[in-house]
Amino acid sequence: MPAWLSAILIATDEEQDLPGCLESLRGTADEIVVVVSEDTRDRTEAVARAAGAKVLRRAFADYASQRQASLDAASGEWCLWIDPDERLSPELARALRRRLAAPDADAYDISFEVRFLGAALRWGGLGSESHVRLFRRAGARFEGGALHESISVPGRVRRISEKIVHAPYRDLSDYLGKLDRYTTLAALKRRSQGRRFRPWHHLILPWEFFARAVLKLGALDGFPGLAWAALAAFHSRLKYAKLREMEMRP
Repeated sequence: MPAWLSAILIATDEEQDLPGCLESLRGTADEIVVVVSEDTRDRTEAVARAAGAKVLRRAFADYASQRQASLDAASGEWCLWIDPDERLSPELARALRRRLAAPDADAYDISFEVRFLGAALRWGGLGSESHVRLFRRAGARFEGGALHESISVPGRVRRISEKIVHAPYRDLSDYLGKLDRYTTLAALKRRSQGRRFRPWHHLILPWEFFARAVLKLGALDGFPGLAWAALAAFHSRLKYAKLREMEMRP
């Protein structure tokens, strides 16, 4: 009998985060599909298989094609896109079961709670974050490419207020460890779009920190909010510095 709900994930070196994600799906997803990158060096694949997931090992080309591979391998009428560093809150797990018992849309935009340094970030532009993550498999397709991929879905989209909990970084060291990869991908994407470094990009670090910490009230989240604002501002400055470096190469 085909699965009713397939949870689809992609993973590279996610041995630490993956177990918590899979545990949060227990009792909600009928099927779990995990696409593991071929360059994974830890026990990600073994963790996924031990949890009963359907596992595919695939060379990583870009995020959109990797996610599309997970979607293509799913058999459920509905799919839930989730990442290893995300968790279904208990409230969301119950809400999903209610929604799928009597669907009133073809896709659902789910609210997010971003956690950093042990705190939920409610300000700084993060308190209202949401993404389309639950959708009918028929007609859905991933788009985007190297970074910031999205799902294209036909039909009506409605909102689910219960949250996916997203903890993208375990600590400051984890943030800095991922910074180089993500800023390089962001610079490459901008270059492929024909974007160029401009002199005003030198000012992006102080401006973005001010915008997040003051204009968007990130300072109300205390030290975690201010740290996030500072790191996000540096992330933006670094990706444009890398874009300029790429332009200077012969």
